[in-house]
Amino acid sequence: MEPRELIAEAVRLATESVDKGWGGPFGAVIVRDGEIVARGQNRVLLTGDPTAHAEVETIRKAAQILNPEAPSIAEEHQNESTLEYVPRPEGSPDPVPERARMLQGCSIYSSGAPCPMCMSAIYWSRLDAVYFSCGLEDTRRIGFDDAFQYEDFRRPLDQRRITIRQIYPELGAGAYEAWSHRVDHHAY
Repeated sequence: MEPRELIAEAVRLATESVDKGWGGPFGAVIVRDGEIVARGQNRVLLTGDPTAHAEVETIRKAAQILNPEAPSIAEEHQNESTLEYVPRPEGSPDPVPERARMLQGCSIYSSGAPCPMCMSAIYWSRLDAVYFSCGLEDTRRIGFDDAFQYEDFRRPLDQRRITIRQIYPELGAGAYEAWSHRVDHHAY
């Protein structure tokens, strides 16, 4: 499929979300080799889940489609799924020499510029590219303004809009030690 068709499908999903009262005007598709792997749309109002954004929903569906055996992917099957190891990209500051592939080789097309949460999910998913139709200013004009989040992220933790404080680090250390000492942990 061509990029225009892919954006048109994302916009169709966005419009359906609005028409059905499921959520805001946001739709997305994930594509691999020119074919749609997964579709998603904003379903915040339908589910009451504030994370049910189109991009996150689409990433979740793509992971299910590309890993049909999940959540039972046993260690012996991890390299047959999106958890397959790939080398660190050239010039990457990542200290780990290889990580799980996740959604590398795929791109996401969205009706609007992804919010900070969705961009984080996109980075963690290792998608190759993001294409969107409406920009951040367009999105702000219809009442979805994420600028305050981008501004807040730049502030020190003690100056953020919500209380963010580290407490009882000794309690969390045990889980981190368990991960560090597990010989067969799978870097993702």
